[in-house]
Amino acid sequence: MRRPELSLIFLLCFCSASDQVSYSIPEEMPKGSFVGDIAQDLGLDAKRLKSGKARVYTGENGDYIEMDKERGILLIKERIDREVVCALTTPCTLRFQIILENPMEFYSITVDVVDVNDNAPLFKRNEMKLRISESAAIGSVFALEQAVDLDVGKNGLQNYVLNPTNNFVLNWQSQSEGRKVVEMVLQKPLDREIMDRLSLSLTAVDGGDPQLSGSILINVDVLDSNDNAPVFSQKIYKCTLTENSPAGTIVTKVHASDKDEGSNGKITFALLSSVDGASEIFQINKETGEIRLAGSVDYEKKREFEIHIQASDEGGLYDSSKIVVEILDINDNIPAINIMSKSSIVKEDMQPGTVVTIINIQDPDSGENGKVQCEINKINEFSISSTSNNFFSIMTDSELDRETASEYNITVTCSDEGVPSLSSSVTLTLQISDVNDNAPVFERSSYEAYIVENNTPGVSIFTVKATDADWKQNARVSYILEDSSVNGVPVSSYVSVSADSGVIHAVRSFDYEQIKDFRFCVKAQDGGSPPLSSNVSVNIQIQDQNDNPPQVLYPVQTAGSVVAEMVPRSADVGYLVTKVVAVDVDSGQNAWLSYKLQKATDRALFEVGSQNGEIRTVRQVTEKDLLKQRLTVIVEDNGQPSRSATVIVNVAVADSFPEVLSEFSDFPHDKDYNDNLTFYLVLALAVVSFLFITCLVVIISVKIYRWRQSRILYHSSLPVIPYYPPRYSDTLGTGTLPHTYNYEVCRTTDSRKSDCKFGRAGSQNVLIMDPSSTGTMHNLASSSPVLSPSSIHPHPFSRRMTIHVLQFCRYSFHFMPILLLGL
Repeated sequence: MRRPELSLIFLLCFCSASDQVSYSIPEEMPKGSFVGDIAQDLGLDAKRLKSGKARVYTGENGDYIEMDKERGILLIKERIDREVVCALTTPCTLRFQIILENPMEFYSITVDVVDVNDNAPLFKRNEMKLRISESAAIGSVFALEQAVDLDVGKNGLQNYVLNPTNNFVLNWQSQSEGRKVVEMVLQKPLDREIMDRLSLSLTAVDGGDPQLSGSILINVDVLDSNDNAPVFSQKIYKCTLTENSPAGTIVTKVHASDKDEGSNGKITFALLSSVDGASEIFQINKETGEIRLAGSVDYEKKREFEIHIQASDEGGLYDSSKIVVEILDINDNIPAINIMSKSSIVKEDMQPGTVVTIINIQDPDSGENGKVQCEINKINEFSISSTSNNFFSIMTDSELDRETASEYNITVTCSDEGVPSLSSSVTLTLQISDVNDNAPVFERSSYEAYIVENNTPGVSIFTVKATDADWKQNARVSYILEDSSVNGVPVSSYVSVSADSGVIHAVRSFDYEQIKDFRFCVKAQDGGSPPLSSNVSVNIQIQDQNDNPPQVLYPVQTAGSVVAEMVPRSADVGYLVTKVVAVDVDSGQNAWLSYKLQKATDRALFEVGSQNGEIRTVRQVTEKDLLKQRLTVIVEDNGQPSRSATVIVNVAVADSFPEVLSEFSDFPHDKDYNDNLTFYLVLALAVVSFLFITCLVVIISVKIYRWRQSRILYHSSLPVIPYYPPRYSDTLGTGTLPHTYNYEVCRTTDSRKSDCKFGRAGSQNVLIMDPSSTGTMHNLASSSPVLSPSSIHPHPFSRRMTIHVLQFCRYSFHFMPILLLGL
């Protein structure tokens, strides 16, 4: 409320009387309906209403009432819905004031809105589901959903009606705030077997006029309880059965019913124990009630059986019945086959005519019915013959092969000559033992496998598989790698084979650039005695991997000099400046090279052929182009991932060589690098020179010492006995070293790098160098293969010292040219 209005109301409270007029109107009146004659009720005339500028002040009560000042009456301004204005509050009152001016007056007006039955009771849902067991006790209470009626008083919810009421009645329970809860009470037991589902209608009615109502459907699912026992269709079942019927013959089928459902109505049949052993001869299907013959029946032993059966549900209720089985007699004396002796296992190399089984036939019948003839099923390898009265022999009729048939089921059938003829049969299982007569056979005549280079040692390449038609130990295959060599190296240093599984493993990491394929043999050998074996050839193909970057052959990149290609200023578009030549030692797409201009002083002047590496001009050379152009070309192969190399091409845009020389003489160099390199080379030369002079002094001293010793021994009268230390042998008079070694010095095109290879011990190609000789090492080796005995000193220390000094001098001579070349 605004402050001027509050001030006005307070002022009126002190200046005018507080007359109050009350009206009562029904809700839902249309707009403009008459409420009351306010002028008459307040004792005011129409002129006073006009002069006082009468108006209606409603505040927060809503703008539902307006005043007609001409006639001095109150009218409905907006339709009034009591349920919206007051909800369930009763009574529903609208309060407002009539305000007049000159002088100021105000009057309080109260309008009671009377409820009209315009709302029917409503349920939130149209359907309600209940699950009630048929065993529910009388008086069980089930809460129901309540209806909502927005009206009040007698127009509000008054009562509930349940239909039908055969099993349930309604009950009201009062709660706080005057509300009631409706419940459904069971007054008559439920029987699922009579009705498994009930449909009830719950209707809520109010007290208005006309009366309004709302309903909800209640579906009651009656849950089953085990209140019915199984009942057999007959108390006694009678049937007949021919004696000697085979096991599994259906004797009869019993029936039982249970009115319950689900697990309570599931019937299980069972045989009860009996004195005559019927429960062991017959069996019953516990679900279908089917009686089958499980044993054998003989009319001569027992003519009738009584089988007691029981039907039960899962709730523990039972019913019982009896089956009387009458046995019918037939000619049931069949020949009885007795196995006197047999061999269950025979070797496959057994000779034809060997007896494997002897049987005896007994038939209690007499005469023709007692005469028996026997035969076996059609097996070419065996035959049957009668040896004496009622004795038969089964023997081999041809050679056996376990790989063709490892087991024989020989069925012997014996029939008497009665009418009808009776027969019996027996099946003999004969196992054929294995003889190692089959060699392992590989799945393929040869194998070819692939492996990518740079593999991890020990990785599995592939598997060879051989099978042996024999059995057990004779069929146990072992795999052996045959001895062979690949490029002079044993194949066992390349691959290995698992003896049990035949898995081929790589022993080393392969390099496609060194070896592309190799072949070897794998032998498969069985475990027989003696063992049999077979070989298979295996070809391993090494697959290339992109493990080598491209190598730039031209232009050659030098460290200390600048090489530039010259382009005349008169060169046209497409002028061939130079060509970048690169190779890749990989193969296939790993060796496909592409060229790309990475950086350039002027990208608009040159381009590189992506396939051929040719550097050509893109446009006409002008006078404005720089004399010195520097291009960086990157060479990439097509491998995954690709590898690359970078080459720098210096290009001089000039017409004459003097111009080029004058301009390129000031190319920046790494002065600090050159100064440091010179310092280290000079230092190295000084050190090597010092060591060389020291070595010469030592050699001369040793020579003088040896000469003096030899002179002393020469003038001595004692015999000279050469001394040889333990484990040292004088081989061809070459000294007392334990072994003789060959030294091979290999130098590359780069004089700063060399490799020294030390050969294996041996007595051939021995190189002996005399320090006093001035010839080359090769000439010394050819002219003086063996040192003279006079040059050998008996003392081992001086001898070893001499050899070490000679070796050091040799290495000094090797590295001296390198240092000089660097300087």
